[in-house]
Amino acid sequence: MNKNIALLVAFAAVALVPTIAAAQSATGPQTVSGTKPAIVIKTDNLGKVLATPSRFGLYYWNVEKKAGGKIKCTGQCAVAWPPVYVTGTVQKHVKGVMATFGTIKRGTKRQLTVNGLPAYTYYNDPKGVVLCDNVDGWFAVRPV
Repeated sequence: MNKNIALLVAFAAVALVPTIAAAQSATGPQTVSGTKPAIVIKTDNLGKVLATPSRFGLYYWNVEKKAGGKIKCTGQCAVAWPPVYVTGTVQKHVKGVMATFGTIKRGTKRQLTVNGLPAYTYYNDPKGVVLCDNVDGWFAVRPV
């Protein structure tokens, strides 16, 4: 009987792995329209920050800033910090935001840039919440 329970528990754990992976990827790479690449949201901890229109905070990585805006976040880094991709022509300026938007080629896609730096979200951020700022060189993007 104990052997059957152990098998059932093991089967349940294996069955949950895809569900857990799907839950983690729910905040995976975002795709924004070039006509509205970002919005300003107000967070409890940081005040106003830039976010995707879906309300996921935007980040840049200091390593890429030091590299002149070249993409350095790949592999597992890009899993934890999913790139923000763009469709259509990017509007360079958004009302109320003192930043310049653009794109950088990332494989076959175009990644959003803010002030020449590739833009990312953080896989663990819920909508409207920005958990990281000055964490391992990652910074939330401010509107001014």
